[in-house]
Amino acid sequence: MKRYKIISFLILMIVFSVSCKKDVFNDTSFVKNAASSSKLSVMFDITHDNTGLVTITPNGEGAVSYDIYYGDATAGFLSVAAGKNTQHIYVEGDYTVKVVAHDIKGGTATFTQQLTVAFQAPENLKVNVAINSVAVTVSATALYETLFKVYWGDSSNINPVPFTSFLEGQTVTHTYTTAGTFIVKVVALSGGAATSEYLDTIKVASQIDLPVTFDDPKVDYTVSDFGGNRSSIAADPVTSGNNVLKSVKTGGAQVWAGTTIGTALGFATKIPITPATSRMTVRVYSPAAGLDVKLKIEDHNDNTHSVETDVKTTLANQWEMLTFDFKNQATGTAAIDYTYNYDKASIFFDFGNPGAGGVFYCDDLMMATVTLAQINLPVTFEDAKVDYAMTDFGGNNTTLTTDPSNNANHVMMSTKTSGAQVWAGTTIGTAAGFSSAIPLTSSATKMTVRVYSPAAGIDVKLKVEDHNNGANSVETDAITTLANQWETLTFDFSSPASGTPSWNPSFTYDKASIFFDFGKGGDGRVYYWDDVQMAAAVPSSQINLPVNFEDPNIDYTMTDFGNNVTVDAIDPVVTTNHVKLTTKPAGAQTWAGTTIGTPLGFATPIAFTAGRLKMTVRVYSPAAGIDVKLKVEDHNDPTRSVETDVLTTVANQWETLTFDFSQPASGTASWNPSFTYDKASIFFDFGNTGDGRVYYWDDVKFL
Repeated sequence: MKRYKIISFLILMIVFSVSCKKDVFNDTSFVKNAASSSKLSVMFDITHDNTGLVTITPNGEGAVSYDIYYGDATAGFLSVAAGKNTQHIYVEGDYTVKVVAHDIKGGTATFTQQLTVAFQAPENLKVNVAINSVAVTVSATALYETLFKVYWGDSSNINPVPFTSFLEGQTVTHTYTTAGTFIVKVVALSGGAATSEYLDTIKVASQIDLPVTFDDPKVDYTVSDFGGNRSSIAADPVTSGNNVLKSVKTGGAQVWAGTTIGTALGFATKIPITPATSRMTVRVYSPAAGLDVKLKIEDHNDNTHSVETDVKTTLANQWEMLTFDFKNQATGTAAIDYTYNYDKASIFFDFGNPGAGGVFYCDDLMMATVTLAQINLPVTFEDAKVDYAMTDFGGNNTTLTTDPSNNANHVMMSTKTSGAQVWAGTTIGTAAGFSSAIPLTSSATKMTVRVYSPAAGIDVKLKVEDHNNGANSVETDAITTLANQWETLTFDFSSPASGTPSWNPSFTYDKASIFFDFGKGGDGRVYYWDDVQMAAAVPSSQINLPVNFEDPNIDYTMTDFGNNVTVDAIDPVVTTNHVKLTTKPAGAQTWAGTTIGTPLGFATPIAFTAGRLKMTVRVYSPAAGIDVKLKVEDHNDPTRSVETDVLTTVANQWETLTFDFSQPASGTASWNPSFTYDKASIFFDFGNTGDGRVYYWDDVKFL
């Protein structure tokens, strides 16, 4: 079996050797008989995306390869095999493409074909034109564009017409030198001759605003007539080169015919009407004197918010300046409201009479020129000729506003903003202070300010100083006694605040500052104030028993000590009655009190006798059980004194307390018939530290 397998393998190898013998072909006669290149052609496939990409595919019979000559500036040629193609990018134009075909015999044939590359116009051109006054911005998008050009329409007289180029995704801006209507043209370029265009007619101008001169080429001086008026921009009848508004009150025009100076949108900004700047002026050229010219201002969003006033012409066929004060509104019309947004003005010529064809010219509408006087005492905030600019510091914010209880009165409103300094305040005027020195003297040491506070018990400080030397100052405090009501606070500079300089008669005090809630950080509360002035002259008559606080000829000055604060007040029950209000502030001394009068005491001694040793005081206390002490003494010798105490029995009601000096307070001196007692002091909640509670009192009598 093994021999059989070896023999079979040898036979197989012999057969394999015979079958692998190489064939040799030497016959090339068929090449000589092959066909030459013929029937040549070329196919062009041009993309439609304006890239200029062309696919060139040569064809023919008998060709095995082709040489492609592109016909543009490309040097040489590119060879491609039969059945293949090539791509080439052309710019727009006409080209002769040459194809050289090579056959298998080595022969060649040449063919040329014209190629035209033309780009299509950009499509879906979208343009965004944004107008802001006389500035215009343009951006655009399109398909197949390579570049945009924008022609702004304001230089058509220049050759070539200037333009601005930009690409997709960019924004270009142009500022016109004059107001007007222009045609903006945006051209989208394709990279070739084909283009697409966009046209937009736009109107550019700055919105009219004060002052109105009719001479600014960038401003839209469109006006709006009504009631039969007919107005236009015209030449000044007197001064050539000046533009003015010409208004014709046509025959039969309404008695209320007029012209809004601008469009229904009014002015670009609010008319700056304030109590100190309530006047506007207009130059007017009228055909007659004595004609009523009305000027009306309003909110263009709410024409019920308006105010109007009238002035009569005084000249005929001459220019004159008319001044309109909106504080003096026309009879039967709304008064000015400084909280309104007045931003539109209308003028009415020969108001109240029907039109008769009269021609009027006007120009230079503006706020009246105001030369304001320096602030001075008394300060009332009512004089339009005074500069009521305030100077805030420390976080205060003060503005002129209307009285919260009388909208015909003007006051200052100070907000001690959240986080304001403990010393935040307001200088009454500018850093220059008052126009003349405050007339403080040894007999005139007081000033008063009307205050409307959000709470009682607020410390209000008034400080006066030399505007040239702030170290020359004196300051004093008063405590509010009412909430959300007006009260007059009196500041006595003969009693300066603790730790501060005393009044010095050799100093000049010509500047004042007011501080609300002094010593505490701002919490956003609002304070109104008005009528800063010297206090009324002190009556000449010395205080005497009985004391009722009703005689205007008596000096009811009180003398506080131990941090007590006593002020004039209205009876909390009977509003026609005058009383004293004493606050024992938080932290006041246990012995804090008030001398009834000055250190001189009463005009005559108290007529004590052994059988008559009682006095009474009416008291309105916040609680029952309060210890009230009354002490009498010799104003020349305070060691000669006697004092006694009484407890209140009712809360928040009037009661009459009787003080019997035959029963002096424990540990104090007894009445001495040989002493003169001509001075009295009252102490509320004696023996306890002050807690801010308030006490009213009246009618101090000797029984």
